[in-house]
Amino acid sequence: MCGIVGVVSNAPVNQLIYDALLLLQHRGQDAAGIVTQLNRKFFMHKAKGMVRDVFRTRNMRSLPGNCGLGQVRYPTAGNAFSEEEAQPFYVNAPFGIVLVHNGNLTNAHALKAELFTQDHRHINTESDSEVLLNVLAHEIGETTRGLPLTPGDVFNAVRKVHKRIRGSYAVIALIAGHGVLAFRDPHGIRPLCLGRCEDTWMLASESVALEGTSHQFERNVEPGEAVFIDLDGNIHSQQCAEHPVHNPCIFEFVYLARPDSVMDGISVYQARLNLGETLAKRVISTVPPNEIDVVIPIPESSRPSAAQLAQLLGLPYREGFVKNRYVGRTFIMPGQNVRKKSVRQKLNVIASEFKGRNVLLVDDSIVRGTTSKEIVQMARDAGARKVYMASAAPPVRFPNVYGIDMPTPQELVAHNRTVEEIRQIIGCDALIYQDVEAMKKAIGALNPAIKNFDASCFDGVYVTGDVTLEDIVRLNANRVVADESAEDNSRLALPNHED
Repeated sequence: MCGIVGVVSNAPVNQLIYDALLLLQHRGQDAAGIVTQLNRKFFMHKAKGMVRDVFRTRNMRSLPGNCGLGQVRYPTAGNAFSEEEAQPFYVNAPFGIVLVHNGNLTNAHALKAELFTQDHRHINTESDSEVLLNVLAHEIGETTRGLPLTPGDVFNAVRKVHKRIRGSYAVIALIAGHGVLAFRDPHGIRPLCLGRCEDTWMLASESVALEGTSHQFERNVEPGEAVFIDLDGNIHSQQCAEHPVHNPCIFEFVYLARPDSVMDGISVYQARLNLGETLAKRVISTVPPNEIDVVIPIPESSRPSAAQLAQLLGLPYREGFVKNRYVGRTFIMPGQNVRKKSVRQKLNVIASEFKGRNVLLVDDSIVRGTTSKEIVQMARDAGARKVYMASAAPPVRFPNVYGIDMPTPQELVAHNRTVEEIRQIIGCDALIYQDVEAMKKAIGALNPAIKNFDASCFDGVYVTGDVTLEDIVRLNANRVVADESAEDNSRLALPNHED
């Protein structure tokens, strides 16, 4: 999961890209980068850290030009601690291309070998985004063969890219002297939208980046579609996939996206309200409402679901945790020991809301269980009589290979465990999970045109249809995990599903 933005304007874009990245900071806190173009020359600055720390006044002054790209990154593949992995990535031929990517390629390993042996291109990092850039550059070169670039050439190249790469990808690329290209994988797993403000076009991961920079949302980039905006602001678009289908990542609505975004026609905030409604039904079947004194959300993504649940059950809704906004997301952090320590740095209890009460804690999801276990203990330490835990998402039982940092089965508390076993690990008095189908219906009802979602981390169904156990083992091997011991990957079992 990363946040990407691209801009074509008739005015300098460095500040605009910076502002958009601030609005997308929740999508990545590991590194940030911006590239701009002036007179066919690229100007780039990227480094590890948050946007406000990476870009100082001197850095902004060194980014001239009326078009450019930006990215905020959190790592899911490659070396999480290397500054070389920060985006954008650059190749000098053909034309000169820079690229930012949100997603994860599932066949990057095979592509890397192809690029070396067949395309005669060298990859300098372990990043799948650099692989994607070189595939795109090769196909643009093969399409143009030294001739001037046209929008038709761009679309033909993207068609070939779609045929070669697998996985999830929302991409924005800047082609020197020509314009900005954006395209989305044929399943539309990762989000990408388009907006406009007078003579400025902006592409971004979420609508909040458009609205927060005074751009009018125009539309989403469709699955498999490519959009090319030339340097004069003329926009061209074409469907470049043979059989596009729409399977957006459902975890975007559960947790990743900002609640004020609208993604693929679905309000993220309303989606979380709907999850609260369906979760309320699950709670009633497990814990009688008269045995619950108060509903308390675990900040911040769970608040809409918790508030809706409390209203439907006729229970008081209270804020029992205060969040330190200057500590990063715990499930992004690299090791269990670091995550465990950070929980109490990140959250502090308001003891009066817990003392002598039966509390229902509501979280958006439970991934590793480390945070949940610590929070349950914090509630007990604050004097709670009983602590119930409800998750607005179903159990996360399977690795995610499409760009969310949960790929190894040994990290997932729900993998190969029953709900009762998970409850015992977390230490709560009752554990209530959302139902997978109920989750899909609750969110899907907000846009009936979407018939299915990528919910692979919940149901084990990988919508691209090309993910095997061997792929997951290999992806795990490429991932940096700071201090967790390796478990036997033979524990991982993909469920059997009929098409």
